Amino acid sequence: MLDMNWIKDNTETLRNTATQKNVVFPLDELLAWEDKRRSLLQETEQLRAKRNVLTKEVEQRLREGDRPAGEAAKERVREINSALTGLEASLAEAEQRCSELMLLAPNPVSLDTPVGRDDSDNVELRRVGTPPEFDFTPRDHVELGEMHDILDIPRGVKAGGPRSYVLKGAGLYLHLAVQRLALDVLTERGFTVMDVPVIVRPETLQRTGFFPGGMDQTYELNGENRWLAGTSEVSLVSLYSDEIVELDNPLRLAGMSACFRREVGSAGRDVRGLYRVHQFSKIEQVILCRKDEGVSESLLQEITANAEYILELLELPYRVVAVCTGDMALKTHKQYDIETWMPSRGAYGETHSASNLLDFQARRSGIRYRDYDGRLQYCHTLNNTAVATPRILIPLLENHQQEDGSIYIPQALRKYMDGQTKLNL
Repeated sequence: MLDMNWIKDNTETLRNTATQKNVVFPLDELLAWEDKRRSLLQETEQLRAKRNVLTKEVEQRLREGDRPAGEAAKERVREINSALTGLEASLAEAEQRCSELMLLAPNPVSLDTPVGRDDSDNVELRRVGTPPEFDFTPRDHVELGEMHDILDIPRGVKAGGPRSYVLKGAGLYLHLAVQRLALDVLTERGFTVMDVPVIVRPETLQRTGFFPGGMDQTYELNGENRWLAGTSEVSLVSLYSDEIVELDNPLRLAGMSACFRREVGSAGRDVRGLYRVHQFSKIEQVILCRKDEGVSESLLQEITANAEYILELLELPYRVVAVCTGDMALKTHKQYDIETWMPSRGAYGETHSASNLLDFQARRSGIRYRDYDGRLQYCHTLNNTAVATPRILIPLLENHQQEDGSIYIPQALRKYMDGQTKLNL
């Protein structure tokens, strides 16, 4: 959410942002309702003040024994109350419409965000590692998983429907190993690790910027007024909603959770294997910091570096891209994606996403801190994937496969895999 005064002072910036992000934002309607709200508020406050004066006059006249004057003042109070009933209803409507429309306002993007229509316009910043060159015909992760009896998609579909899967044996242990690796890395780097709720209130999704626009991507628990979260970012940020937090140092949080996404709009895309599934697990980084763009920019680099370090420990080639305006969410100010090389795709596939939201989420969530002068300010929030699995198993299996069908286990994972150096057939 943006500050209304900022909106009124930066209308052209917002129009351009909405166009660049391909979002519908009825700015003129919002400004009209805001003018109406302010006018109704002023009129209401004037009538309330007049009523207060007349109420005192009634009391005074009755004390003085001037009953006719007192009754006349009473009648004027009744007339004002009647007028206020209509005004207050109109004011409530205007306030409600302003609140609803402000939720549609897009967060402006950073000056160094590339302008583009979709992910094809994202700008590569760097590549790390070299994709493997096989002197044999490589198998994809589905074939490898079936060969090693660690992945069973048909039975997953039987139980859960399309885009479901079963991880078994060493597949499950690899799934857990990459999560444990990420938790250990983040703990060493000052993050507080948490297991957080995945069943959340609708207001937590609204306050963190996922609603109203992302409802079609989220599972609702019918009759419960609860939703399944697609990332622990929702819960991690909401833990501090409506609080004044201590931010002498940035608050570094890491959430471990199951995640659920409907993947509406992706029909026919990535239908084979583990790339686009409805249920997965993720270790998410979230940081709350002071309202300082220099600080939050530095922290964006930090959480991106954390994810890169984990990929390097997994011995996987990857690239980092600056996400363009047309590929960004409503809430995002600046974003990097990390894409890991996936041999079966012959391309890099997204495995991580890092975002700086400035104070957009904090305004919605009511998260504030006191600055060095004691004034209350909204903090900045950031988030990034540390690891998401089973998607990360795609490059892990495919890049580390050997000609005999065995799969090399990176050194960093072996302590979580009982010292195994490879998966043998």
